[in-house]
Amino acid sequence: MAVTIYEALEIIEKNIPAGSTHIIPIENSSFYICAKDMDARLNLPPFDNSAMDGFALRGERRSYKIVGKILAGDKSDINLKEGECIKILTGAKIPENTQTIIPQENVKIDKNAVIIQKKVDFGSNIRLAGEDVTKGEIILKKGELLEASKIALLASQGITHIEVYKKPKIAIFASGSELKLHFQKLSNTSIYNSNTPYLLSRCKELNTDAEFIGQSEDSIASLKKLIENSLDYDLIVTSGGVSVGEADYTKEAFKELGMEIFFQKVEIKPGKPTTFGKIGKTLILNLPGNPLACALNFEIFGKFIVDLLKNKEACYPNYIETTITEDLYSKRAVFNVIAGYFDGDCFTPAKKRSPGMVNVLNKCNGFIIIDKKRDILKKKDPVKFLPLFGDFTTKSLKEFTT
Repeated sequence: MAVTIYEALEIIEKNIPAGSTHIIPIENSSFYICAKDMDARLNLPPFDNSAMDGFALRGERRSYKIVGKILAGDKSDINLKEGECIKILTGAKIPENTQTIIPQENVKIDKNAVIIQKKVDFGSNIRLAGEDVTKGEIILKKGELLEASKIALLASQGITHIEVYKKPKIAIFASGSELKLHFQKLSNTSIYNSNTPYLLSRCKELNTDAEFIGQSEDSIASLKKLIENSLDYDLIVTSGGVSVGEADYTKEAFKELGMEIFFQKVEIKPGKPTTFGKIGKTLILNLPGNPLACALNFEIFGKFIVDLLKNKEACYPNYIETTITEDLYSKRAVFNVIAGYFDGDCFTPAKKRSPGMVNVLNKCNGFIIIDKKRDILKKKDPVKFLPLFGDFTTKSLKEFTT
């Protein structure tokens, strides 16, 4: 019996094991997932400092006596008195009793004195200790994706290493004698395999240890050998051989090796025969053989599996609310996945989107999924656009179908 998209995601989530961790330098941590909450070790800024080049003042008058100069990084024990000021540069620690910093362009210097040219706003242009980060606060949470801004924050705290979840190990192999790898010679009846390079590239883009482990012959024995050689991986991803065709050996090969099937049909078009299960501790995702169907179903289900294996907290599909540029008819009883392009204002379905096409996603940046209860979208109707690229996910499951 076929499951809905939402049921499939729920089944997947229930069957993902907890990941193991290791400690790595923060410089190497991009796109890993943080394995524990990280607390701030110190205030940021660590001391009250000047937000600009200017003069630190004390008192309220028209002119101030200049008593020194402080550069960023200087140690100064100057304690300002009423009517005194000190030249100070951006980032320098302000003297005791400073009431404000006035920009240098707002004053006139007359010998050893500063003459105020514009109104002084007391308390301005001072960065207070801890106003950015307070010592002890959580600056990075378990399950968060590490990227440049978070690595910068860790560096600002003097943190050199971080505990992260290990990359999932993913095995990808090709099957089907009619398919040739891109470096092989074509015959009159063969075509190039585009699914395997797509899946391998996408898994690597998702920061996994993905490997191509070979191509099988069209036999159950050959497929079983590849599968058996992959059972030390966290996930095996295949495409093709999961429908009811006479020469579809993939399903039979996994079955003979004791694959526990969690679902083998999804109410989705394209991609109904998408199958998910496991052998021992190794998860299995069998995707359709048609290139567009394979890619779209990987984006819906495969990416979700990968994010869960990485222990990523925000792993559910997220969407952008927009409108559609044209009327679109949809088949009831299944969720219809429509690739297209979002230009920042509205969504335009791809003109060509047959499941067997390769040059579709190349011209698209996302897709919509039409609910199985709906058979038509009218021009300017609201839709939920799911981006194909970038980390656009959410911590909780929302209804992302249109």
